[in-house]
Amino acid sequence: MSVKSFTRGGYPLTENCFDELVSSDGSVRPVAAAIARFIDKHGATELCQRQEQLNQTISDMGVCFTLYSDGNNIDRAWPLDVMPRTIPSTEWQSTSAGLKQRLTALNLFIDDLYNKQSILKDGVVPADLVLQSRNYLAPCQGISPRFGVWANICGTDLVRDEDGRFLVLEDNLRVPSGVSYMLENRTVMKRVFPELFAESTIYPVDDYPHQLWRMLASLSPRHSDVPCIVLLTPGIYNSAYFEHSFLAQQTGIELAENTDLFVEDDIVYLKKLHGKQRVDVIYRRVDDVFIDPLAFRPDSVLGIAGLIKAWAKGNVSIANAPGSGVADDKVIYAYVPQIIQYYLGEKPLIDNVETFLCLDPKQKNYVLANLDKLVVKPANESGGYGILIGPRSTLAEQQQMAEAIKANPRNFIAQPTLNLSTAPTLCDGALEPRHLDLRPFILQGKELYCTTGGLSRVALKRGSLVVNSSQGGGSKDTWIINDEV
Repeated sequence: MSVKSFTRGGYPLTENCFDELVSSDGSVRPVAAAIARFIDKHGATELCQRQEQLNQTISDMGVCFTLYSDGNNIDRAWPLDVMPRTIPSTEWQSTSAGLKQRLTALNLFIDDLYNKQSILKDGVVPADLVLQSRNYLAPCQGISPRFGVWANICGTDLVRDEDGRFLVLEDNLRVPSGVSYMLENRTVMKRVFPELFAESTIYPVDDYPHQLWRMLASLSPRHSDVPCIVLLTPGIYNSAYFEHSFLAQQTGIELAENTDLFVEDDIVYLKKLHGKQRVDVIYRRVDDVFIDPLAFRPDSVLGIAGLIKAWAKGNVSIANAPGSGVADDKVIYAYVPQIIQYYLGEKPLIDNVETFLCLDPKQKNYVLANLDKLVVKPANESGGYGILIGPRSTLAEQQQMAEAIKANPRNFIAQPTLNLSTAPTLCDGALEPRHLDLRPFILQGKELYCTTGGLSRVALKRGSLVVNSSQGGGSKDTWIINDEV
């Protein structure tokens, strides 16, 4: 199919899938009109040239991610498709409201779990489900961070169903990643398509670093116009180090490793060339149990000894707070609608994907009988690892998953295999539909903020539902376009 036939009925829509740019009758959705006009005017050759320009720009800017392979760290150029994803602003307003509602309720839930545990006593969420979770950290009991907010930065994964409704696929509340690529995608696309940005009213995303700084500053335990904020990174060998250094640079905060920080008299300090500086806020990009060996891992040489005690005394803030991961356990995910109702007295503005809990004997039996039809996920893995996609799995893989479920049913959930929405993607000079999801980023400190759009991740292999960059996925710039004019 030539690129030009995209608007002439030649684009091969995927059956029973919502396409982001083309409606079921083959017409272009109104918010994608400018893109369609560009393709009609310039054709395949120009679009391919823009992709080459885009790739070169990414290379020149040094936008990369680290792929672990055979024990080696391989830096690769960030994969960005030249075709953007478009969403009308009127739809995004309600989606943003739903994301803020969800994070508000989840933070009330986490604060309750580590303090009064009212939701457990009332039987809304089973107590053993929470207290036996590996993400429930006993040293955090009795602590309530500033504003009662534990998960200050959340990356919520959204997908569309066949009717185009956004659904929440999962919550990422520990150390969510990807926002730097959302920002860099926009920078690159503005260079490659200046005429489209001039023609359309596309909502900006470049206020995120400022919003991130404001949120972090609001957590400072001291009254200061310019608090000392540090981004704590595991170091240059971490797969997300590009993002760590990028965000530190964009927000104007210090980038530090654990050896750069120390605790003295329950105060955290940053080592400086000519002394020390008190730290007010730590934006951690390090796993919970590796931030303080005294609290979590006495056998570890990593972390900052005494940090948790300093945090508990209110002398420093940590975002996201240790222990916040208890709420992004995929089993807890199934209870989020009840959590929203319990704390806010509201119905969820965005629904969950239907979910089966293998810890329930009846639901487990259903899952075991339908492994060829369901997506089965471990409760605490990320990056797309450990997942069984039933319709695309072998009998041997299904049998292996069945044994894992029987051995540890608490560790698995299952969901229907969704026909994720598609969007036209440039593949070998032709536009073909590829499945994608969306990760917006929500901030909560003194105030709430949601990005206008987010990171759209796309499965570059035909028919694949795996969008993770670590497993061959790519990305698209997400355009929230004003449709109220």
